Order: sequence, then C-alpha cells, then structure tokens
Amino acid sequence: MKKPLTNEHGEVRELTDEDFEEMRPMEKVLPAELQRTIRQRGPQHAPTKVKTTMRLSPEVIEHFKEQGPGWQGRIDQALKEYIEEHG
Repeated sequence: MKKPLTNEHGEVRELTDEDFEEMRPMEKVLPAELQRTIRQRGPQHAPTKVKTTMRLSPEVIEHFKEQGPGWQGRIDQALKEYIEEHG
C-alpha cells in the first residue's frame, strides 16, 4: 500500500526517491490552459525597464513591502513622481 503524502493534520511528509519516481509530468496532470499560464510569461514586445541593483535603507524596503505585492513597482512609481516634481 502506498504511504500517504500528508498526515492527519495535512502536513506533507518528507518525500522519498520512490515518491519522485511515481510523480507524473505536469503535461499529463494539468489542463492545457493552466499549463500555459504557469509556463509562459507572455509576449514581450520590447523591454520597458532596465534591470539594475541598488541598495536601499531597510525602512524604505519595509514601508513598500508592508503594502503587499508589487512593492518594486511602487518604488519605481515613487521615483518617477520625484523626477516630475524636482525635474
């Protein structure tokens, strides 16, 4: 008999090599429309942003992250507003 993946509390146990061998590919399990949303990012017409690395104070990061997902975009918007106001 196959050992259940979760216990009575719904916690997943540590997976074994045998568990991984029994797993099926995503293409055979998920509907095609869901596979597309998981694997595809969508058409990229032209890069609209430049990837960079910058150091910000912990207070700034914490402030924007507290507002939830999209915090990097909100920082970008705040910087654009600063540019408009200060030339």
